[in-house]
Amino acid sequence: MGFNYHGRQFCAVANSDTGEVNGETRFVYQQAGDLVWGTYSGGAIRLGHLIAVMSENGELDMRYHHVNAAGQLQTGICRSVPTVLPDGRYRLAESWRWTSGDGATGTSVLEQILP
Repeated sequence: MGFNYHGRQFCAVANSDTGEVNGETRFVYQQAGDLVWGTYSGGAIRLGHLIAVMSENGELDMRYHHVNAAGQLQTGICRSVPTVLPDGRYRLAESWRWTSGDGATGTSVLEQILP
């Protein structure tokens, strides 16, 4: 299946305790070919950006940065693996690691939300 992230919006439905994203955080993705990028904000995130390269099976090799509610700049890397839910929405299973702060690792799940 060919994945297309362009214009899709996501929110977190699960996250490790070491993460800052929660159900109030909204992600908006854009895509051109294998290049995927986006913005995110809400909850504990004031503003964030992500950029990724998409593999042939839709997986995303991603880098991200954001400013949190405490005014701290955070950076990290993430691997997102997509699946398609029965209703056609995307679910992203993510494994990530902070490249700032303590370097903690974690997992999260994002699900597409309809506008």
